[in-house]
Amino acid sequence: MPAVTETGALPDRARIVIIGGGVIGASVAYHLMHLGERDVLLLEQGSLSGGTTWHAAGLVGQLRATEASTRLVQYSTDLYTRLEAETGLSTGYRVCGGLTVARTPERMTQLRRTVANAAAYDLECSLLTADEAHERFPLMQVDDVLGAIWLPGDGRANPTDLTQSLARGARQLGARLLERVRVTDVLVRDGRAAGVRTDAGDVEAEVVVNCAGQWANAVGAMAGVTVPLHSAEHFYVVTDQIEGVHRDLPILRDPDGYTYVKEEVGGLLVGGFEPEAKPWVSPDAIPYPFEFALLDEDWEHFSVIMDNAVHRLPVLGETGIRKFYNGPESFTPDNQFIVGEAPELPGFFVGAGFNSVGIASAGGAGLALAEWIVEGAATTDLASADIRRFSPLSGNHAWLRARVGEVLGQHYAVPYPNRELVTGRPSRLSPVHDRLVAQGACLGSRNHWERANVFAPVGVTPRIDYTWGRPGWLTWSADEQRATRHEVTVFDQTSFSKYLVVGAGAEDALQWICSADVGGPVGTCVYTGILNRRGTYEADVTVTRVGADEFLVVSGAATTVRDLDWIRRHVPSRDQVSVVDLTSSYAVFGVMGPRSRELLTRLSPDAFDDVSFPFATSREVRLGQARVRATRITYVGELGWELYVPTELAGGVYDLLFEAGQDLGVRPAGYYTIEALRLEKGYRAFGRELTSDVDPVTAGLTFACKLDSGLDFLGRDAVERVRASGPARRVLSFVADDALDFAWGGELVLRDGRPVGQVTSASWGATVGAVVGLALVGDREAGLASLGWARSGSWAIDVAGVRYAISVGTRPPYDPSGLRLRLQDMG
Repeated sequence: MPAVTETGALPDRARIVIIGGGVIGASVAYHLMHLGERDVLLLEQGSLSGGTTWHAAGLVGQLRATEASTRLVQYSTDLYTRLEAETGLSTGYRVCGGLTVARTPERMTQLRRTVANAAAYDLECSLLTADEAHERFPLMQVDDVLGAIWLPGDGRANPTDLTQSLARGARQLGARLLERVRVTDVLVRDGRAAGVRTDAGDVEAEVVVNCAGQWANAVGAMAGVTVPLHSAEHFYVVTDQIEGVHRDLPILRDPDGYTYVKEEVGGLLVGGFEPEAKPWVSPDAIPYPFEFALLDEDWEHFSVIMDNAVHRLPVLGETGIRKFYNGPESFTPDNQFIVGEAPELPGFFVGAGFNSVGIASAGGAGLALAEWIVEGAATTDLASADIRRFSPLSGNHAWLRARVGEVLGQHYAVPYPNRELVTGRPSRLSPVHDRLVAQGACLGSRNHWERANVFAPVGVTPRIDYTWGRPGWLTWSADEQRATRHEVTVFDQTSFSKYLVVGAGAEDALQWICSADVGGPVGTCVYTGILNRRGTYEADVTVTRVGADEFLVVSGAATTVRDLDWIRRHVPSRDQVSVVDLTSSYAVFGVMGPRSRELLTRLSPDAFDDVSFPFATSREVRLGQARVRATRITYVGELGWELYVPTELAGGVYDLLFEAGQDLGVRPAGYYTIEALRLEKGYRAFGRELTSDVDPVTAGLTFACKLDSGLDFLGRDAVERVRASGPARRVLSFVADDALDFAWGGELVLRDGRPVGQVTSASWGATVGAVVGLALVGDREAGLASLGWARSGSWAIDVAGVRYAISVGTRPPYDPSGLRLRLQDMG
């Protein structure tokens, strides 16, 4: 007999069980029902919205860092506007506009870039003078304000009302939402989520969804799933009523002063994101019960926010405080929320870690996660939020505690494109890490790996500066670029993800998963996409056949967990295929440049000439006292080899390369240099040009698809359809006017003065002698990016409000015919 709870009977079974009744859980339940699910059970340990939702500030700012995340919030605002008519319960949503002011030139540059981003996303946004900003928010003093932006579509919602409205919408369609039922374990059967254990009994399920807010880390641990989030104390105050404050007063953000302000019952809600946050307890030590609860006041910690708020709004200095709120909020290591199916446990989904933007994101994120559950895969680009972007290292509680203190402050820090987080480092080190440091490496971090971005000259302090303009390290990178084009450089690329796909079914499995034909003879290396059924990118990799039934798959550093999960889930004959992670087993050194052959020949009795070792081949070679795998391939457009060296031999091989190459001009080079060189060659990168919203036709990579063969592959039908109809957008190379000294990516692209897209990647190319990049563009009116359209018109990019002419093309600006590579092949 079903157990009876305070809010109804607990069933023995439901197809989908959602853990957590905050705004995210309620949104997922609501959208699952609207997608046709009819057996959904939501369990909340306390009362709906009683965890961290209820004390959220409720700000809904539409413009985000990427188009995909902006679209999610735009959907949220549309939903909140119409939800009351459906459910009869108000969401408290009100469009009042948003105002962001700048105190510094650096912030002003950011705001100008923001206006351009809004144009790229077709979102209304305008630049204001300080006086114009004051007109919209008369309580503000603007003596030190350089300017502002105005987003008329921004608004605010009541978090509790919104949650209740979503919950009623789910109930109206048949969902069951039970309060005061605490989940104590996640049930697993045959390697899949199979239900939950609660303090009122067990519930079997096909799908379990973890929307437990700051408890999501602990719930994930029940299932053996890494959910990397940690709570920090988040502060705001609500003032007494103030003359001149009304319901339509805009939301005010003063990020240089760490503050945000909104109207609250005739007074003001004043909060912010201080530069250095105050972590709360460890994720496994959150007290229970903790319902509609707050933490102790801490006026000393809050003072940096309050002092800045009084500076901006002098009336606060003579206004009483009605209530001090200190409520814990959960933050992730990279300030992006978490959604998706856990790689460790099929059938277990997560929607958590919303970094104080849960109200704005709840509608769109709830829809996206519900679609993922129903369709079995993401239906749009969610890479920045995908749970698989994190490795198990990210679940370490000590590391999370160190990182959360920095991450919260990043909300209002100037978002320089190359900013590196500094806490929780170093973590994962290349076997030649100490050598890189001794050579002057300026280090960055990717998926916990410490990597060399660029090398400082001897005697110069290795430091990466942050700027919107031409960075100081560019001259160092330009030297590395020239050395690669004319001599030889060594790149430590150990952070590459490396997998061995092995077994009798390995070839068939990879032929299905990969867009290119990977069935060549042993020693063949193939560049290929890995697509989903929509024909868009899940990864781009190289596949090297190292044996009859063995293939080495190499991918980027950031996607190890994502790639392994995708491959394992999509091999059609899993019992005949094993997928092994070799990432830590091998160091990788890219030896690149016209003198790379000469350098390697000095160290090996094996042949590296064109006949013996043609392009896109791989084999084991002797190098000094070591035996390594050498693959002739390039991501910089020059003659070169990637050396896969057993980790324990890496230090010796690295030293040999520099000892033997001194008179050849050998030097180390970093990832900033790779970026510039690959853009001169028009090489695409996953996560920038290649996303799960981009197909090979759009990307200009149909050459890496076996469309002219009789071999089927995942996503082929979708690619064929786009090839037949023509793409709505295209990835194009560009070279900027000489007047532009640097670009970072993300800039607005215009054709004949009209917005048509964004720069996906940009840098300064020393060989071309100009800013180079790639852009994703399309004709919005026609809905088609024909080659004729791409090759005509007047093109420009908007860099912080200044437009620079660019020349665009479907071919790369450097060595477009590949003659350089062929000349190098001639020896």
